[in-house]
Amino acid sequence: MRIRMLELLTGAAEASGLAVVIDVFRACTVACHALGGGAARILPVDSIEEALALKAALPEAILAGERQCIKPAGFDCGNSPSELDALDLTGRTVIHATSAGTRGIVAAMGSADRVITCSFANMGATARAIAAANPEVVSIVAMGKAGLAPAPEDKLCGMYLANLLQDVPNAFAAIPKFLRGTASAEIFFGDTAIVPEADFDLCLTLDAFDFFIEAVRDDDGRLTLTRRDAPPIPDQPDMPAQA
Repeated sequence: MRIRMLELLTGAAEASGLAVVIDVFRACTVACHALGGGAARILPVDSIEEALALKAALPEAILAGERQCIKPAGFDCGNSPSELDALDLTGRTVIHATSAGTRGIVAAMGSADRVITCSFANMGATARAIAAANPEVVSIVAMGKAGLAPAPEDKLCGMYLANLLQDVPNAFAAIPKFLRGTASAEIFFGDTAIVPEADFDLCLTLDAFDFFIEAVRDDDGRLTLTRRDAPPIPDQPDMPAQA
């Protein structure tokens, strides 16, 4: 397995093999909460205009997303895991439009053999799914801020995943503490807050969900995110008795 570390929308468009799109704050975390909350599917789209057109065609769907982190006019909720957690999503379709994550999924679909998403919220399940598939190439794409500038949360998430795939030890406890002091976290706290503060902890809860998420085309040709069962956690070898 060869691991490629890519970034931003340009990296997503260059992804090959099995592409892993990462957007921790907040699109890929939202996808976990939507599907974990009972949504039947997510329709990720590239533009606000496409999202609104889909909503017109599917009026019972929930329209979620952001531009510059703010909920666009006509949307039901923002790009927020805590807002989605407050809704009854059972059997619903979620239309999702974001500046980085969903656009990265769309871009990667044009170049990669398979596309999945990853966040800290479903890290272990995603790593096990990749290991079980054992692709020749894995392209890990850290989407960054609006898909245009690097973001530390996405780079750290990508490195964490790469470490798992290579049996390199990780130290998660330090990550939330570090990220809280970065410019990326300013949207959650204090005078600069423009999104729910609760989203920060939800985005940095490790392995909250034991499934992975794959992008596929449905019977109508629509790009769809669907929940997949993760392979079981391998049995751990017995530890030797302590003297």
